Amino acid sequence: MFKNMIDSFNYAISGIVHGFKSQRNVKLHFASGILVILSSIIFRVTRLELIAVLFAITFVVFAELVNTSIEYIIDMITEDYNPLAQKAKNVAAGAVLVTALNALLVGFLVFYTRLWSIQLSPSFTVLPSHLMLGSLIVVVMSVIILKSQKRSENYLQGGMPSGHTALSFSLFASITLFSGHPLLASFALIQALIVAESRLEANIHTFSEVAVGALLGFFITVAVYAISTQVVLLFY
Repeated sequence: MFKNMIDSFNYAISGIVHGFKSQRNVKLHFASGILVILSSIIFRVTRLELIAVLFAITFVVFAELVNTSIEYIIDMITEDYNPLAQKAKNVAAGAVLVTALNALLVGFLVFYTRLWSIQLSPSFTVLPSHLMLGSLIVVVMSVIILKSQKRSENYLQGGMPSGHTALSFSLFASITLFSGHPLLASFALIQALIVAESRLEANIHTFSEVAVGALLGFFITVAVYAISTQVVLLFY
């Protein structure tokens, strides 16, 4: 049963990666999603605003993946021009447009007051929960992007880089930056190293894959933290 669950997740990730590799719009949605999440962190959006932003991003990517799936099914059924097939494709594309317009509206409602009130300031603070969540999302997206360059199957096991290691070192960086406590930082580092070692011990990843995953997770989180704390735009 557990193996079937792992296989199901792997098939789903394979579909996402294939959509990213083959569809330009999916790549644009991923890039836009990362930028919007980083903006949400920098602009200190509220919890409810962040929920709205995440739902908007998810709906757009979901609609684009479904649209791609529908196009594949139609092309598989018939290679000749068919008015009904064209209408089906148009309706699916319309669904993507609706979600994209919704995302633009959500972005406008969330960010317009902050953009309107931009002023220079020598300091910047950010909500730790938003920064940690945003960093993890950016790390996950980055891992998917890198895996999509070479992997064609079994995305949950093996491949460059190690996603588990990237996430564990992202959490280590977040805990270290926010707590500033040596003991907590040490515990976080130990758990990150245990995760990395487990990937090597199980022969799921090579040392280079684990090392790249660790560096990726750590430095993306540090970069997000540095951007959000050093930016000279303050809105309150």
